[in-house]
Amino acid sequence: MPAHFTPSPRIRRSPYFDATVAAGVTSFTVYNHMYMPTGFGDPMGEYWRLIRGVTMWDVACQRQVELAGEEAGRLAQILCPRKLEGMKVGQGWYLPVCDHQGILLNDPILLKLAEDRYWLSIADGDLLLWAKAVAAERSLAVTVGEPDVSPLAVQGPKAIEVMVDLFGDEVRSLGYFRFRETKLDGIPLLLARSGWSKQGGFELYLRDSARGAELWQLIAQAGAPYDIGPGCPSGTERVESGLLSYGGDTDAKTNPFEVRLERFIDLDAPDDTIGIRALRAIDAAGPKRRQLGVVLDQGGRMGLHDRHSQVFKGDTPVGRMTTNTWSPRMERNIGICLVWAGLVPGDTVTVELPDARRIEGEMCELPFL
Repeated sequence: MPAHFTPSPRIRRSPYFDATVAAGVTSFTVYNHMYMPTGFGDPMGEYWRLIRGVTMWDVACQRQVELAGEEAGRLAQILCPRKLEGMKVGQGWYLPVCDHQGILLNDPILLKLAEDRYWLSIADGDLLLWAKAVAAERSLAVTVGEPDVSPLAVQGPKAIEVMVDLFGDEVRSLGYFRFRETKLDGIPLLLARSGWSKQGGFELYLRDSARGAELWQLIAQAGAPYDIGPGCPSGTERVESGLLSYGGDTDAKTNPFEVRLERFIDLDAPDDTIGIRALRAIDAAGPKRRQLGVVLDQGGRMGLHDRHSQVFKGDTPVGRMTTNTWSPRMERNIGICLVWAGLVPGDTVTVELPDARRIEGEMCELPFL
């Protein structure tokens, strides 16, 4: 008998869960202890809708860690190795969060709602527990918790038209990684110009989980003239675009310099920022690994692989390909690698796939597109 997934009360359903089922979801994964849709039965159709049109995603699993209170800003700075003194209300900043050794713990978006209120919109990981522990150990006057907030993403080149129809023409002036608090038919939202794709789009941070199905239908109706459809974060598009997948492209020893996040680190951040001393040392010594792309020579189309593959330079193992896919726009098999820092674009390597096949490839810079 085929294996099946056993539901558990430890895995939460999003406010959009029933809507995605009604829309024909065919598969889920678990992300931040929640079900996240991973397909609606037409992978290529969903991919091209993202590239050429507009798609809507249930990404409620992108949970928020809220820092609220007198020392919320101080806690945010302690957690984040990026100087926050110039951050304004209404801005979202992408940044790494590290442990004391400079190892990457998460790569959230930090949103500043007020001088005394921040959200960390996190990738898959228990950052809430980390933030709670740090706040308690340092006796800070701050409350750390998870608010009732559930993002819904609208992505693709036509996303802007859907948002204009819903919120008015002023949406066009909303800058990238900027947000504003608003309502849609009385539904409280935070509207942000962001999303886990390079195709442009928005994220609607629903602030009342009881109204998830209602919000889903409003977006679907507004998007109907633009042929909107349900989808999910595209593994293929994210590889083409060189987007980092925390936990997928990283391991228990990865630091931000190894995965192209150095521009989001300020080495002159305050000395009490967690990991900053280690990050200064890593920067001075130079990282031992680096993230590069690889274009594979295999002729046939390869599916999206989510298991790591060994990379060799000659007979010497030099790292791992963390994911690979067929790129419809490049018409090539491509992958993202975490490899020895001495490798450079143009180097020829051999990749051993999970099925033991070995194929050649050429290293390249990221992103591919």
